[in-house]
Amino acid sequence: MTGPLAGTTVLDFSRVLAGPLATQILAELGAAVIKVERPRAGDETRAFEPRLPQGESAYFFAFNRGKRSVTLDLKDPRGQDVARRLAAGADIVVENFLPGAMDRLGLGYADLSAGNPGLVYVSATGFGQSGPDRTRKGYDTVFQALSGVMAMTGEPAGPPSKTGIPVADMTSGLWVVIAALSGLAGRAATGRGRHFDVSMMDVQLSLHALNAARLFALDEDPVRTGTQHPGRVPSAAFQAGDGEWLHISGSDQHWAPLCEVLGLDDLAADSSLRDNSGRVEQRARVLKAMRGAIARYDRDVLVKELRAADVPVGAVRSVREALADPHAVARGVVGEFTHPAEGPFPALRTPLRETTGEPLDLGVPPVLGADTEDVLAGRAGLTAAEIEALRAAGVI
Repeated sequence: MTGPLAGTTVLDFSRVLAGPLATQILAELGAAVIKVERPRAGDETRAFEPRLPQGESAYFFAFNRGKRSVTLDLKDPRGQDVARRLAAGADIVVENFLPGAMDRLGLGYADLSAGNPGLVYVSATGFGQSGPDRTRKGYDTVFQALSGVMAMTGEPAGPPSKTGIPVADMTSGLWVVIAALSGLAGRAATGRGRHFDVSMMDVQLSLHALNAARLFALDEDPVRTGTQHPGRVPSAAFQAGDGEWLHISGSDQHWAPLCEVLGLDDLAADSSLRDNSGRVEQRARVLKAMRGAIARYDRDVLVKELRAADVPVGAVRSVREALADPHAVARGVVGEFTHPAEGPFPALRTPLRETTGEPLDLGVPPVLGADTEDVLAGRAGLTAAEIEALRAAGVI
């Protein structure tokens, strides 16, 4: 199926996770993505664990499908010249160097947009293009710590914890996509591109929308609540009698049927608990009673009964269980591509699809530098002799 971004060209200077996730999404939406990598080494995630039998990295595979790999030494003026030629024909540039680095290479927005006024240029950095921390480096868990996300994660009596996924990287990657698509939409109206500044720190702070609302409304600095919701009861994970866990999250309309299933007649009859505000006020009493009742059930039996009563509930699953769920299978969440070195390999699909169409095709992660000659000849206009000279000089 042809993606909606067919005909769009992305020049990708990003590395590791946030930028590559964004450009992978653009690739699987149909864009032609040219990934510029260092000669011989490439994106450092090519060496990250877990490694596959032929030495390729499953980490790299997760965020680099559907791209073409070009090796180019951007520290060499000849490499910079080739990059400018490629940018002249690009619609979008994505880069995640520290602020000022691309300018020093002659590859910043001002340089590239001078020859390509319609260029949409996205700079994805840790702390943004301005501010006292602009040149500070960081990684996903550092941003979780600095932003307050880590302080909000974990059980109340336990230490702060990172999230189970690289949330800072992955949410920032989504904002890079939003920036790129917004730029294309704006260009369609004005004919001109623009430069977007995506800060991973800004993105993490934006995730505190509800926490900040509580801070602004009550002057209350939110604290860790484990699986409990600070403003809704019941909303928490509970352990069933067979040792398995489930999560229940209900509103006022679910309270009576929940009590009926669990046999909590005393709570159901208490008028002070019919509204959420009353249950929040008596949180400890409600949760204690629910824990006792739920401990009498096997998890899957109780989940079935609660679903039949239209109470929002979900089993707490492992990753393996979640991906093997019949609904996930029916939706085609897990696909497969065939890599030239590693052969068939499973992958999670980009979660966008048209209602009338099949899921988006899975791209194949590129072998390092596999497309260098073809891209430099076809898109940068280099002759075979010029390409060979660059190769001999170690520029590609």
